[in-house]
Amino acid sequence: MTTIAPDLLDTLAAPLREANRAFARRYPGDSGERQPVHTVYGGAHLFRADSASRLGRLALAALEAYAPEAGTFASALGLAPRPNLGAEGFAATIYGRVLEKLRREPVEDFRIDFEDGYGNRPDEEEDGHAASAAREVARGLADGTLPPFVGIRVKPFSEELHRRAIRTLDLFVTALVREAGRLPPGFVITLPKVTHSEQVALLARLLERLEQALGLAAGSLKLELMVETPQSIFGERGEASLPGLVAAGQGRTVAAHFGTYDYTALLQITAAHQHMTHPACDFAKHVMQVSLAG
Repeated sequence: MTTIAPDLLDTLAAPLREANRAFARRYPGDSGERQPVHTVYGGAHLFRADSASRLGRLALAALEAYAPEAGTFASALGLAPRPNLGAEGFAATIYGRVLEKLRREPVEDFRIDFEDGYGNRPDEEEDGHAASAAREVARGLADGTLPPFVGIRVKPFSEELHRRAIRTLDLFVTALVREAGRLPPGFVITLPKVTHSEQVALLARLLERLEQALGLAAGSLKLELMVETPQSIFGERGEASLPGLVAAGQGRTVAAHFGTYDYTALLQITAAHQHMTHPACDFAKHVMQVSLAG
């Protein structure tokens, strides 16, 4: 025999049920969709419809020149033999898989870069590259030469550069949709050097306006964050910044990429020690994982 009646229990547990539902909405778990294992950043002025396959051919040529067979390849990478395959069998298996991947899909994700990989150029020149890169993406979409994921990285939404970044974004997306009539699968816009949530919120508002004006489905323009400033890890009140930055994207945020070199430079770590294995980078990536897990 229980003391608390079922009706009373339902009343008492109502806040818990709502909190559990809110938690499930906030932390839905992995989507199950494919995620690229790497992203290649290349200057927008250099991008062509077949850039991914050209990179694959260059990689295969380098492999042929410097590791033409499995033994040399294994020695260069320090591959230890596996007991069930032996030294030669393991090296041959890995070598064969690398060859197959380079022939079939050498690049999984390509970011057409208008930021660090592009630099600051006259407005007329960047305008031209925004349009020409969009046409190349449209051609690659028609020819089937794009990697599975592709997108652009604009300049930061700082006070000095946000108008240039927005103009490039507008020119690129407008030209792409008018030329191709649609977006490539896995298309995303990367926002670098994020320092506060209004930068993300503005990008989300701009993407909504572009969708409406260009006849794109609502929510089809996705964004990702470059985590490369101390303020994108912790805000001024000592709280983890990433949940708020992701929320500012209004459901459009699909990824957060860590930027080693800007992050370490802003921490005044000298150039000789600005590498991915620095403890400061481990700390930042652990905070990212804890903030975004689930």
